[in-house]
Amino acid sequence: MFWHATLGSVRTLLGRTAEQERLSALVAGITESGGALVIRGAAGIGKSALAAEAATQARAAGAKVLSVTGSESEQNFPYAGLHQLLHPVRKGIDALPGSQREALRIALCLADGDIPDLYLVGMAALNLLSDTGTPLLLLAEDAHWLDQASADVLAFVARRLDSEPIVLLATVRDGVPSQLDTELPSLHLEPLTDDVASTLLDEVAPTLDPSVRKRLLSEAAGNPLALAELPATIQADSLLKATLPLNTRLERAFGARISTLPADTRMCLLVAALNDRGSLSEMFEAASAALGGAPVGAETLTPAAEAGLIEAALGGAGANVAGANVAGRGIAGQGEPGQGSSGQGGAWLAVGGRLAFRHPLMRSAIVQAATAAEHRAAHRALADALQKDPERQVWHLAAAATTADEGIAGVLVEAAERARYRGGVGAAIAGLEEAARLSESGELRADRLLRAADLGVEAGRSDLVERLLAEASREELSFQHRARATWIRSSFDDGLVDDTAGPIELAKLARSVFEDGDLDLAMRILWGAGMRCFWAEPGPEARQHLLDVADSLPLDEHDPRLIAILAYVAPIERGKAVAAGLMELAGQTGGDPEVERFLGSAALQIGAFELAARFSASAAAGLRAQGRLGLLARALAVHACSATRLGNLDVALPAAEEAARLAKETHQIFMYGFALSAQAEIAALRGLYAEAANLIAEAEQVALAAGARPILATVQLARGLSALGEGRHADAFADLHRVFDLTEPSYQLALRCYLIADLTEAAIRCGQEDAARKIIQRLEKDAQQTGSPSLHIGLRYARAALASDDDAEKLFLAALAGDLTGWPLERGRLHLAFGEWLRRHRRAAESRVHLRAARETFDALGLIPWSERARSELRAAGETSPRRTPDAREQLTPHELSIAQLAAEGLTNREIGQRLYLSHRTVSTHLHRIFPKLGITSRADLPAVLRNSPG
Repeated sequence: MFWHATLGSVRTLLGRTAEQERLSALVAGITESGGALVIRGAAGIGKSALAAEAATQARAAGAKVLSVTGSESEQNFPYAGLHQLLHPVRKGIDALPGSQREALRIALCLADGDIPDLYLVGMAALNLLSDTGTPLLLLAEDAHWLDQASADVLAFVARRLDSEPIVLLATVRDGVPSQLDTELPSLHLEPLTDDVASTLLDEVAPTLDPSVRKRLLSEAAGNPLALAELPATIQADSLLKATLPLNTRLERAFGARISTLPADTRMCLLVAALNDRGSLSEMFEAASAALGGAPVGAETLTPAAEAGLIEAALGGAGANVAGANVAGRGIAGQGEPGQGSSGQGGAWLAVGGRLAFRHPLMRSAIVQAATAAEHRAAHRALADALQKDPERQVWHLAAAATTADEGIAGVLVEAAERARYRGGVGAAIAGLEEAARLSESGELRADRLLRAADLGVEAGRSDLVERLLAEASREELSFQHRARATWIRSSFDDGLVDDTAGPIELAKLARSVFEDGDLDLAMRILWGAGMRCFWAEPGPEARQHLLDVADSLPLDEHDPRLIAILAYVAPIERGKAVAAGLMELAGQTGGDPEVERFLGSAALQIGAFELAARFSASAAAGLRAQGRLGLLARALAVHACSATRLGNLDVALPAAEEAARLAKETHQIFMYGFALSAQAEIAALRGLYAEAANLIAEAEQVALAAGARPILATVQLARGLSALGEGRHADAFADLHRVFDLTEPSYQLALRCYLIADLTEAAIRCGQEDAARKIIQRLEKDAQQTGSPSLHIGLRYARAALASDDDAEKLFLAALAGDLTGWPLERGRLHLAFGEWLRRHRRAAESRVHLRAARETFDALGLIPWSERARSELRAAGETSPRRTPDAREQLTPHELSIAQLAAEGLTNREIGQRLYLSHRTVSTHLHRIFPKLGITSRADLPAVLRNSPG
C-alpha cells in the first residue's frame, strides 16, 4: 500500500479515502465512546496500512496503542496473543478484584491455580484495559492466527466497548475463519479500481513495457501488494499465470527471491518463519545448529533485507521505515534488541527483539520454498535451542519426527492437559491430535482422538468433532471407545439436530457402559438422553427405557443428577419423588452452582417454581463468580421462566434479557430461543403486544426447523396471552390448545401442565368450555401422580371457573385457601375470576373485595392489562377506581432495570460490573441514562423509586 499525499496530519492512501474516513471517525470519538471494527480482505490488499494509519491518528489524539500480531506458530499456546497485548499494562493486574486478578494471572502463566473460565479472564482483561486511565486503541493484526483463547477474550471485550474510551481494530484475511470476524462490525477491502491500480503501478515501475504493464495490471487484479512486488520478478513469465491464485503467484514471486539467497540466510529465515515467537538470539542459535555449527549473525540477514523480504530499520534497530506496515509486532519490552550493522545493508527491524517479515506471505513463501529435510533440520535445531521452554520445544520435536514416537506423544498429551488446565481448549485439541499422529498403537491413537473430539464438543466445533471421529473410526475401537464416540456425536445442540442416536439407543448404551464399569460416562449419556425428553418428544416407550436404566444404576435417590434426569424423563410419574428429593436437598448443596443448576432445572420441570427460582438464583450467583457464562445463561433462563410464572416480573425481565444475551454470546442457539420466548411471555403479560410479536417471531424462527418444543410451547403461551389481552378469545384458545395436542410440534409434556388457567379463561370467553373440560379431565389423572404445585394450583382455578353455579363459590374459596405463598400472579388471577363471578351473580359488594385485591396485586406486579381489567370490573360493580400511576420502572429497558436494582441494593459500580460482566465505566454510563428516566439525580434516590418492586 502506498501513501498518496499528506493532508494536514492525515496521509491519504491511494484509493482508500472512504475507508480512511470510517476509521478516522471511529478513532476521533475514542475519548467519548468506543467500538470495534474488523478489517477484512485478501492478502496484500492493504489492511495493515489502514490499521497503521489509524494507530498514527490515535497516538496524535493522545491515545495509547496496544497491539498484538497473530502468528501460526503461536496458535497452540493458550492466551499467547492476550499476553502480547496486555504486557505493557500488566502492572495494573494487581489492582483487579480478587477472582479476576487470579484468573488473569493464571491465564498469562503468572501464577498457578485452578483453570479459569474464559469469560472471567475476559472480564479481567476488560477491567484492566478500562482502568488504564487513558484512551486505548487495541490493534490485532492477523487476528485469524490468534490462539483461540485470546481470540475469544478479545471478542468478549469487543462486545463491551460502547461506553469505554477503547477502540479495537482487527485485521483478518479473506478465507480464514476468525472468532472476531463472525461477531463484530466489519469493513471489507475491495481491490483497487483500474485507475488507482494504474497510478500505483506507474509509481512503482514507471518504465514497464506497455504490453507487460497491461498484463500485470490484469494479473494483479487491483491488489496493492501484487502491484508493488510482481514487477520485480516480471521476467519470470511463469509467475504470471491466470490459472494460479494471486496468493500463490505472490508466494512464488517471493520464492524466486529466496532461491537466490545464500544457504545460511535461507536457514535463518526458515527458522524465524517456523518460530516467529522467538528472539533474534534464539533464531541465530538454532540456525547455526541446523547448519552444523556454522557461525551466523546479523550480517547473514543482509541479503534478505536487500531482497525486500525483511524490514530494514532506519536509524537503528527498532525504528520504522516510512509507511512500513509492521505496527504492533511482538510483546513490547521483551526479547533482545535488534542486531545488525547499518553499514551492511541496514539494521533489521526487530520489534520486541524479533525479525519482522515485510508481509505474512513472505513468511509462508519461505516455508514453501524449503525442502522437507530443511524443515526437519530447522525444527530439530529449534527443539535443542528451547530446552528451557518445554511447552514450545515439544511442538518442534513433533514436527521433526518422521515416525511414531510415543515419548513425544506422551509429552504432547501432558502439554494438552496443561493447555486445557489454563483454559486453552483449542490448544489442547491440537496437542491431542498431534499426539494421536505420533502414537505407536491404534488404541492410544483412538483414545487421544476421542479425547480431542470430546473437547471439540466443549468448544462447540461440530466440524472438527466429525473429522476427529472419522479418523478415530479407522482404528480398531473397543466397546468403551465406540460408546464414547456415540455419546460425542449426540452431544451437540441438546440432541435436537442429531440423528445418530435416539433416547432408546442412548438408554441401551448407558446401561452397557455401566455394565462395562464406567458409571460416570453412563450418567453423562443418560443425562443427554433425558435432555432430549425436554427439547423433543420421544414418546412413552423411550421415556420408559430411560427410567428403567436410571432405576438400575446404583445411585442414591437424592443424587442431584438422578433427580434432574427423572424430572426431565418423567415429570408426571416421578413428580412426587423429584419433589421429595428437591426438598431434601434444599439448603444442602454446599453452594455448588452446578448441583443447584441441576436442581433448578428439575424443579422447573415439575412446576415447583418457587424452588426453581431459589435454586437457579443461587446457581446463577455461583456461576457468575466462576465466569461460566454458558451455564449461567441456562440458569438465568430457568430463573426467568420461574419468576415469570410466579408473577415476579422485576426479577424475570432482566434475567430473561441477560439469559438471551449470554446464550447468544456463548453460541447456544436453542437456549437463546428459549430465553427469547420467555421475554415474549413477559411482554405479553405487560401488555406490550407489538414487542411480544417480534420476540415470538424470532424465537419461533430458531425453534421451528429443529422442533424445539419448549420454545414452541412458550411461544404459544405468549401468543395466547397477547390474544387474551387484546380480547381475541377464540384466537387465544386456539393458540393455547396446540400445547395440549400431542400431534402439534408445540406439545410439551411438562410445560402443558402450567397453562391450565390461561386455557380455561380463553375457553370460557369463547364458548369452548367442553373442550377445556376434556383437557382438565386428563390432567386430573396426572395430578394424582405428581405433587406439582403449579399443576394443582391451575386445576383448582379451572375447577372453580368451569363449575356450575351451585359449586363455583365453594371451589373459588377452596382455591384461595390453598397455599399461594409466593404465587402472587395466581392469587390475583383467582381474586379477579371470583370477583367477576360474584358481580355477574349480582353480588356487587362482595365482588369489590376480590376485585380490589386483584387490582392491587396486578398494579404491584406491573401487569397493566390485568389491572385495567380489574378496574373495569370494579366500575361495573359500582366503585370508581383511581387511575394507575405509571411505574417509573416501566421506562427502563430490562438491562437498565437490572443495573438499577443492583445499585438500589447498595452495590458499587465495580460490584455491579462484576455481577453483569460489564466494566464499571459502562455501569456508570447506564446509570447516568437511568436517572433522568426515573426523574432522580443520584443513586441514593433509587431505593425509594423501586420500593414497590415485588421481588
